[in-house]
Amino acid sequence: MDEEKLNALPEQPEAPEAQQEQEKPKSGRERLAYSVYDLASVVGTAVIAIMVVFTFFFRFVGVVGPSMLPTLTEGDWLAVSAVPKNPKAGDIVIITQPNAFNEPIVKRVIATEGQTVDIRDGHVFIDGERLVETYIAPDVFTEREDLDNYPLTVKEGEVFVLGDNRPHSSDSRSSMIGTIDVNYILGTVSFRLMPFGNWKVGMEYNYN
Repeated sequence: MDEEKLNALPEQPEAPEAQQEQEKPKSGRERLAYSVYDLASVVGTAVIAIMVVFTFFFRFVGVVGPSMLPTLTEGDWLAVSAVPKNPKAGDIVIITQPNAFNEPIVKRVIATEGQTVDIRDGHVFIDGERLVETYIAPDVFTEREDLDNYPLTVKEGEVFVLGDNRPHSSDSRSSMIGTIDVNYILGTVSFRLMPFGNWKVGMEYNYN
């Protein structure tokens, strides 16, 4: 009886050829090809993600001239945040406001709207307090240049900027630049791309 029942069971259909082909063990060459394909997919996705981040959140800017020494050197490449935000004292910013040089400039924000700037005895004073500028060379003194209307209170929607290399910087002390309308600030420097490994750009800013 048992033998009759066994014989009555329907035969299992053979697997389709495509399924049989998939069940066959892959050769070493095929495994390598699949690994390379997977790696290329991962790398491609990562590259696209990086491109999106740097397209929509950062711009690349090259430094020209000595006005920001020793913080920035000519030939440095900077990543500039493209996300709009209000600049604060100590930020290094890229400025597109029209000027006598007809080119964008890179400077440091020293004072923002409502603050009073004074320059005397080779030093900068903000709201009456001397600014301790750890980002400039110790033997550098700040002179007034051709704008001599100090103390100067920064107007609403503007900032007062200086280059770190004061003797070789045209900035808010000069009639060729003046104070900066914040709408003309392209972005804030986030980090340095080149030279490689030297990422920081020197943001120290404090009072004594």
